[in-house]
Amino acid sequence: MMLAPKVDMNIFETILARRSVRQYKARVVDQALLRTLLEAAVRAPTAMHQEPWGFIIVQDKKLLHQLSAIAKPIFLEQIKQRSLHTTQKFEGFNQADFNIFYNANTLLLICGKAAVPFVEADCWLAAENLMLAACAMGLGTCIIASALPAFSIAKVRSMLAIPADYTVVAPIIVGYPDDEITQSKRNNPLILANISGAQSVI
Repeated sequence: MMLAPKVDMNIFETILARRSVRQYKARVVDQALLRTLLEAAVRAPTAMHQEPWGFIIVQDKKLLHQLSAIAKPIFLEQIKQRSLHTTQKFEGFNQADFNIFYNANTLLLICGKAAVPFVEADCWLAAENLMLAACAMGLGTCIIASALPAFSIAKVRSMLAIPADYTVVAPIIVGYPDDEITQSKRNNPLILANISGAQSVI
């Protein structure tokens, strides 16, 4: 059974405080803290109680650099195929010293059983649980969606021992923030409809 860690923020303060962190200290997140994050992840809602998730923890800096080098050109090629107008946003990906994982010491891969209904929804709900728990515990996280295409390549799947019946859904870096986390701006909720009343017309 999960032992709830002592934190200073309530749930609403944590939601407001969570940010995507892209600068990290050299300090490595220990296995006990990672276990707590995974315990939080598996408390997420799951369709039909399937719990289709599995997790891969990568804390090998050399391997992370190798994965970064593999993932960057694959992602850039996909961007070019989809739209030529967006490539300028990812010019940094062409730089040899750019690390797609922002030099974080830890990469968590939330994987899902490919054949399970609603597997992606379940895994993303688990990801949000994990990221909120990390924030409340003083850790930073960032989803690295640009790495996703690389995780379907046989060579990368072999490097990470990803089982054949699992697919990577959410790659998340975790670490101790090394920058000032400022409040990000969000638009007000866009309410497309607000339907109320006891009677409905068909």
